[in-house]
Amino acid sequence: MADASLEHVLEKRFTFLDFWKRLVREKPVGTVGGVITVFLLFTAIFADLIAPYGMNETFVGSPLSGSSPEHWLGTDNLGRDILTRIIYGARISVIVGLSAATLGTIISAIIGIVSAYLGGTVDMVVQRFVDTWMCFPALIISMVLVIGLGASIWSIILALAFTWGVPGSRVVRGAVISIRENAYVDAARSIGCSTPRVLMRHILPNVTATLIILFSIRMPAMVLAEASLSFLGFGIPPPDPSWGSMLSGPGRQYMLRSPMMAVWPGLALAVVVYGVNMFGDAVRDLLDPRLRGGVARYDSKVKRPRSR
Repeated sequence: MADASLEHVLEKRFTFLDFWKRLVREKPVGTVGGVITVFLLFTAIFADLIAPYGMNETFVGSPLSGSSPEHWLGTDNLGRDILTRIIYGARISVIVGLSAATLGTIISAIIGIVSAYLGGTVDMVVQRFVDTWMCFPALIISMVLVIGLGASIWSIILALAFTWGVPGSRVVRGAVISIRENAYVDAARSIGCSTPRVLMRHILPNVTATLIILFSIRMPAMVLAEASLSFLGFGIPPPDPSWGSMLSGPGRQYMLRSPMMAVWPGLALAVVVYGVNMFGDAVRDLLDPRLRGGVARYDSKVKRPRSR
């Protein structure tokens, strides 16, 4: 029994390592995106140690000065170090991106699984609500929710989670519809399993790959949406730095005198969104069993423990 458990652990470890080997070997662009994603996480976690100055420390240099050995990316109109504010802005992007994508995926899973499994009137009512929700532009819905909840980082997370989570339930619903007709689901119902048990033990594990893929493609969208809200004045309130707010306000006001005030945060946002998107696409290609070369390809190469 102990040997079987050990073989199972080694099997899962091999599969995890094989995934990263395939990512490097078959998805070079996705690997670059993964490096950018890891660098973003590292910068956000250790921002206090990496940043050369305080987040809102003013007049550390001459206002609107260019690049120099003391200030690699220059300073803004208040003499604050732009590199420092971009580093702390990465922390906000990571917090909003991860939190909103996680909460949005949970919302998508709850709505999609319940709607598809119960079917009938419940499915029709829920899907008409989703249709109505999707009729409105996502940015408008986010702005209305932020206004109603108040400007804060947590209200933005909730607004983005609901804005993207409700439409995302369509993806989960499609996966559950194909799963609920399988024999093992009918067998679970026939032996008296309750609906919550069937959903948690038989439906949810089989849509995990779909949820992981949905999360990976939602995170860059959340980062870009947060920057858009901050650019329009509905995002993180000052003085906390956000890449979107750095592009707006003083970034536009002093663009002609100091163009780099808008160039650097815009470049950081573009690189991060591109990198996370490429990494998410690579994860989808390697994990989605419906795609050629997906997870089933390297799972089939793993030796299964023999039954004893």
